[in-house]
Amino acid sequence: MSDLFDAVDALLARPDTLPSPEVRARLRKADGLTQEEVAEVFGVTRVAFHRWETGVAKPRRRHLEAYVRLLTGWAAKHPEAAQASEPARQAG
Repeated sequence: MSDLFDAVDALLARPDTLPSPEVRARLRKADGLTQEEVAEVFGVTRVAFHRWETGVAKPRRRHLEAYVRLLTGWAAKHPEAAQASEPARQAG
């Protein structure tokens, strides 16, 4: 069972885990940036970035790691915005 828990822990520790869409948007707004400005940095359209931020789509690997890095930096800079508004619900 320990091996299974180790494997699950490894998945949880992956650097490409994204916060909830609500937190993603709050972090960007806390830094005073528009979707257009962030999209330009990533070289994607505003619509593509909007889909990332709202959780409709997940960035491809080359963008995903950079987006996680950006979100992590914003979370360190704006810890109040990084807090989830309500606790995650457990599946029944």
